[in-house]
Amino acid sequence: MKLGLLGPAGGDLAALGRAAELLVGAAKVDRVIYLGPDDALERAVEAWTKRIVGDDPTESAMWARAAEVAVSGSPAEIDGFVERERKRLALRVFESLPGGKARTIEIVGDRVAVLVYEKALLDEEDIFAANLILYGKSDQPVIRRIGARWFVTPGKLGSPGGGACVLDDAGDDVVVTMYDGVGKACHHEALTLVRSTKMRVQGEAP
Repeated sequence: MKLGLLGPAGGDLAALGRAAELLVGAAKVDRVIYLGPDDALERAVEAWTKRIVGDDPTESAMWARAAEVAVSGSPAEIDGFVERERKRLALRVFESLPGGKARTIEIVGDRVAVLVYEKALLDEEDIFAANLILYGKSDQPVIRRIGARWFVTPGKLGSPGGGACVLDDAGDDVVVTMYDGVGKACHHEALTLVRSTKMRVQGEAP
């Protein structure tokens, strides 16, 4: 699986759109999670959906459009309807973090990842079982191992060398690729898992 992460947009929906298109179109991610604390992604997705299907992107409106084209649409109009609906459904790859101080947990390969806007809000229980801490609040992109855990943030959109990143778990290690605002891959790093070892001391039986 390829998981895309988008840094906080800071109100720049155009930059958010460019980064989202990069992750889906060029990086071919399976899911995208926005790490900002606001509703920028929801507003952007709503705008994209309206450009695809019109002013009412709701499910009920979709069924109304389907009924209309089924009754009176030409083959070309039916094909156009199907293509637009496919594009609308493709936008479901985009997700946002729960608002406020909430965090969410994902499995990336064989790693437990905690996703949060501000990592300082995590407590010991949140961090204890996690291999990856993926967070949004940072001016710059960061990939850093501390002990047995990796801390990763794409940084805010528009930050030098970052703003978006992809976690790819296709190999033995999860590999992070950072992308800048023009879609250039700036940095690759394998998040090598630190595995605990067990020791057994053998001795004479008492």
